[in-house]
Amino acid sequence: MKEPAVSADPTQVLAFETDCHIFDGCGFPAPGLHSFLFEPLAGNADGNGFYFNKPMLLALLGSVIIVGFFWAAFARPKVVPGKLQMIAESGYDFIRRGVVYETLGKREGEKYVPLIVTLFFFIWMMNLWSIIPVAQFPVTSIIAYPAGLAAIVYILWVSLTFKRHGFVGFFKNVTGYDKSLGAVLPLAMLIEFFSNLIVRPFTHAVRLFANMFAGHTLLLLFTIASWYLLNGIGIAYAGVSFVMTIIMTAFELFIQAVQAYVFVLLTCTYIQGALAEHH
Repeated sequence: MKEPAVSADPTQVLAFETDCHIFDGCGFPAPGLHSFLFEPLAGNADGNGFYFNKPMLLALLGSVIIVGFFWAAFARPKVVPGKLQMIAESGYDFIRRGVVYETLGKREGEKYVPLIVTLFFFIWMMNLWSIIPVAQFPVTSIIAYPAGLAAIVYILWVSLTFKRHGFVGFFKNVTGYDKSLGAVLPLAMLIEFFSNLIVRPFTHAVRLFANMFAGHTLLLLFTIASWYLLNGIGIAYAGVSFVMTIIMTAFELFIQAVQAYVFVLLTCTYIQGALAEHH
């Protein structure tokens, strides 16, 4: 049996890092959880103390890129915008008008525009790393990042609800209190309480994480398969797999933007619920 030759990092198996092909007597190096694990670029491998790995580096670089882009676009704004300013204004205005204003209204929503715009472009950039050469990894496929973003939204929602309605109003808001429900009111309140305070932040994070995790796994699968089948009669199948890789890359590009949009749209919906008067 011929064993695949892997890189110095045993947690990463990429198509170009193995000489394993079909009909060579070696198994298909399928992607799995190991494809989402990375050796530290700095710090301890056991995770104790300081730890810095590739997803952290990509998150940091992504933040710098986003800040740098908008800084360059708006540092010296012109009445007649240049190409960079026009692109930045279009993206900013799309989120402001198409998401925030549509959900919260102009008067209530204006103060939340910076947060929502930041969330959208940060998430989109973290997703885009999946199809950028060399990087080739969506940061949001690591659950800690969507969970952290969902926690920010959750804390904002809870604090806004308390601030707007007080303790009693908060209780009614999260439990869906409605005395007209009669005998089923206690059960309905329990379900709403569990749904709003526990399920909501969980699903908010998992929706983004699961889509990016699945998308990256599929891209890896077809990419590795294209290389693995590149031998003998398998070349014909390798071509099909390569075409699927291109199709999946284009589809993933669409999904990356959609998931960033859905995340901020849900964020605005939660804020709207916190600000709405309870009836």
